[in-house]
Parts: sequence; C-alpha cells; structure tokens
Amino acid sequence: MQLPVKLGVSTWLWTSPFRTEDAAGLFEKIASLGYEVVEIAVEDPFLIDTQKISKELEKNGLQALVCGAFGPTRDLTSDDEALQKNGLQYIEDCLNISTELGASFFAGPMYSAVGKARMVPDAQRQIEWNRAVDNLGKVCEMAASRGLELGLEPLNRFESDLINNVDDVSRLINDLNHPAAKICLDMFHMNIEEPDPGLAIRKAGDKLIHVQVSENYRGTPGTGNASWGAFYEALKAINYKGAVSIESFTPENKELAAAVCIWRNLADDQDSFARDGHAFLRKWAANKL
Repeated sequence: MQLPVKLGVSTWLWTSPFRTEDAAGLFEKIASLGYEVVEIAVEDPFLIDTQKISKELEKNGLQALVCGAFGPTRDLTSDDEALQKNGLQYIEDCLNISTELGASFFAGPMYSAVGKARMVPDAQRQIEWNRAVDNLGKVCEMAASRGLELGLEPLNRFESDLINNVDDVSRLINDLNHPAAKICLDMFHMNIEEPDPGLAIRKAGDKLIHVQVSENYRGTPGTGNASWGAFYEALKAINYKGAVSIESFTPENKELAAAVCIWRNLADDQDSFARDGHAFLRKWAANKL
C-alpha cells in the first residue's frame, strides 16, 4: 500500500540562513530530485521576500512548508520578558510568511529556546511550563486568525528540558485547549526519546500534521538504524496524509549550531544526501523496502 504522503526536504540541508536569493537555484534542484515539498527554515524573517519566493515555488511546482529556528533570543519561557516578546514577534513574522507562501501551518519547537536543557527545581519548571502555555495561547490565536495551525515539535533531552516526547506535547496541547495546536514529530528526536516510535505516532493520531525524518545520526534516510517499518505501519494506521520531509543540517548552520551539534558533513555532499534520501523514501512510502 502506498502511503498518501508528499515527500519534502528542508532548506537547512543546504544552507543557513535561507535567503530569498537562494530560492531560484535551490528550488530548481529540489524539484529536479523529485520532491514535491520544500520545508523553508526561516532563521531571519527579514531575509525572506515572499513575493519573489512564491514565484520560484510556482515556477518549480513546489509546495511550501515553514518551520522556525528558536535560538536563545527567542524564548517564550525566559525570565527575561524581552526575550519572550522577541519570540512572539518572530513567530508572528513567521506566521505572516506562512500565509503569504500558501502554507497551512507553522512548525517547530516554539515553546522554548532550542538548547535550553538544565536541571532546575520543580517550581521553576512549572513557572516555565505556565509561561509556555500562556504565550502559546497567544500564538494559537494569531495562527487561527490567519487560518493556520501550529505543529508543535518535541525535542530530545539534549536540546530541551521541557517537551521531549509525544506524551509531553500531548499534555501541552491539552493545556492549550485550542484547535490550532497540533503536533509535528521528528524521527531523529523520536529515535532518542520514544521506546516505541510507532506507538508514539498512534498516540499523536489526528493531531499529527507534519513528519520530519532522518536517520538516528541525522544522516541520509536508509543508512542508519531508524525504525522505518514501524513508522510506515503507524502512519498507515492513523491515515496520515501530510508531508514527510527530510530535516538535517549543514555544519554551517548559524542559529542552531550549538544545539544541533553537527560539526561534520553527514554525507559525501548535500546533493547526494537529498538524492539518495528521496530514492529511499519513495521505496519506503510504496512499502517496497
């Protein structure tokens, strides 16, 4: 059985930060490799001209998804209210970009700063949880007013101390109690935090609106020990119809370098990563591995 999914790839595989002038050459390459979706990683909204990028999307027959980069200056749980405010403004900018590029949601670990992983007292943890809920409540309203949803993404324990697995993100969504709050699951993080990745997908169920994939070491799909069979069966079981998008990074990543800890190339070159990854995912989605 063919999974009814579209295959995508993140701009982070090639470049950081993504700029308007990258779109023409990069989108042509992505389309030529067979992808239907490009996941645009917005590190700096001021580098994005949505009119020009929309023309390149249309020219290459690509659908756009938008994800965010939440470095230490964009922290909805910070003790510093200025950092909370900065995070909210950044998210609003990304929501506007999502709307203008025709995306239906904005995704990422927007509840806190990536790399914020500490041992803190339970009382402080609760304060930060409450801040995340309060601020994301505002974000849900901003998204809903634009006809968008949010793909809230759990991160592994080395990149976040707040939301690490599907149970955590489900609790967050329950506390938010807003129809715009949905789930994005990343296979890399799941391979660290979920004892049973297939069960995690089933738990997400109809809340799951986006799936990111790479191998257990962030490498090319099909070259590691990720649970591809379990992923296939679980996505089929919940009738998932969204995108399955490769997310990995170049060692030159700016906003998240210290958090993602990629200090070397994970393939011979990034084009080979994307080409081989697409070939593997096409067979995987067709259940022909």
